[in-house]
Amino acid sequence: MGPGNHTSISEFLLLGFSEEPELQPLIFGLFLSMYLTTVLGNLLIILAISSDSHLHTPMYFFLSNLSLVDICFISTTIPKMLWNIQTQSKVITYEGCISQMYFFLLFGGLDNFLLSAMAYDRFVAICHPLHYTIIMNPRLCGLLVLVCWIMSVLNSLLHSLMVLRLSFCTDLGIPHFFCALKQVVQLACSDTFLNNIVIYLVTVLWGGVPLSGILYSYSKIVSCIRGMSSAQGKYKAFSTCMSHLSVVFLFYGTILGEYLISAVTHSTGTASVMYTVLTPMLNPFIYSLRNKDINRVLKRFFGMAGKKGTIIPK
Repeated sequence: MGPGNHTSISEFLLLGFSEEPELQPLIFGLFLSMYLTTVLGNLLIILAISSDSHLHTPMYFFLSNLSLVDICFISTTIPKMLWNIQTQSKVITYEGCISQMYFFLLFGGLDNFLLSAMAYDRFVAICHPLHYTIIMNPRLCGLLVLVCWIMSVLNSLLHSLMVLRLSFCTDLGIPHFFCALKQVVQLACSDTFLNNIVIYLVTVLWGGVPLSGILYSYSKIVSCIRGMSSAQGKYKAFSTCMSHLSVVFLFYGTILGEYLISAVTHSTGTASVMYTVLTPMLNPFIYSLRNKDINRVLKRFFGMAGKKGTIIPK
């Protein structure tokens, strides 16, 4: 039996944050500004890395991929929400909901795996500095990114296919501003036991393995730093990890915060803003403020743009 025979619905309703009309312009302006800030900030990171040959290293290769993924991640949810507010509509089609859920899981998973790959890069750089260029060669870096994509595609494809087998009846309101997997599954009027088992198992596996890799890498990094005799060497080694560590804490911290807040208040829409919007928006600020190389290239870039924009009177 095909997926079309399992459901008679054609659309869902995204209930969003508030029903009050006077709050809609405020929500629209707030999320539009956060979306534009995220896209512009991450585009600047990509531009800075691609325009400077000194930044063509494994660490910045992974960072540029992370910035690209963050743009795609936030673009799966916010534009649709802004469009619904502007048109005063809450509707998202069944196909649109499944597609949004697929890409949200895809790019969210990519964030997770890329952070793990970046932790491995920092481990090799600090613990095996003499062999860094040999180990972290372009082929391995490309392979790591490819594996991240494959694992994320398989994850999002599995969940999307599992949702396609479900039947939906009359309760079509999703208490969220996008089609979140858990909320969509809860709306099904058919048996969701298998879906819930797959969600929990995959979350533990796909979430636990990258996190374990990050924790293992940093346990080795801490051991290597403690073994250094020079205080300056310790500071330099630790400072190279600070930006990545900040992003890791932000990413996993906001996800943990989302689950804690939703468990206490039962408000998933507001809590999910923390990792769906806040994390992609703050990542470029973390790397640009804490990274001297990125800072240098951005200052040079804006300096050149300022000179080109200056009109010299004759």
